[in-house]
Amino acid sequence: MRRFEFAVDRDHARAVNEVVADLRRLRVLAYAAAVFLGLGTAFLVWVNHPWSWLLAVAFLLGAVTALFIGYWTPHRGRVDKLYAAGELVPAVVSEANGKGATLLALVDMAKPDAHGPRYALVTRTVRSLPGHRARTGERVPAVTVRIDRAPGVGEMWQSVSAMPIAWGTRDLNTIDRARNSIREVEWQLLSDNLDLADKVRGADSKRLLLDPQQLPSELRGSN
Repeated sequence: MRRFEFAVDRDHARAVNEVVADLRRLRVLAYAAAVFLGLGTAFLVWVNHPWSWLLAVAFLLGAVTALFIGYWTPHRGRVDKLYAAGELVPAVVSEANGKGATLLALVDMAKPDAHGPRYALVTRTVRSLPGHRARTGERVPAVTVRIDRAPGVGEMWQSVSAMPIAWGTRDLNTIDRARNSIREVEWQLLSDNLDLADKVRGADSKRLLLDPQQLPSELRGSN
């Protein structure tokens, strides 16, 4: 797995990193759900009927689960930890407009113990890309991230997304270093398949697995 080490600017990440923002919203929603379910549990216990006790148990389990999610989210979602754990991958701007841009990324869906890589195209809609020009074809180095802990299917992860390096640093030299650490063949593969972005976004799985036999020789059987 190709890693990329750099000093994460936490203040910058808190301001622009949309993964961090999503995790903050998830934490707030989890705690709000825990309060609601906790109050529901208390009410059902107060009703004191056989059926209300069964519902109270279900509500209590839901409240505990929501509390766990709220507690777990900031630990799992520490931005420096996400960048350190992710694999460096290429992404390019496939579409840009006044409201943001769509990134098309090349990611390896294979688990560590899989027999070879399973490359796929994934997309991500972003509101901002500091350090980049929002134009079609712009090369955006990123890292893979799995924040939903979705189960894998066979030798592949179920869900993998891309998080731009630019969401973790203001340093343009760091972004350039990450861009240059990715092989040209990967960038070219994305450029050649920009027209597939709409197909990827429309797929139920939100990804498009690539046929290994159709990949450039440099990408076959290597991580």
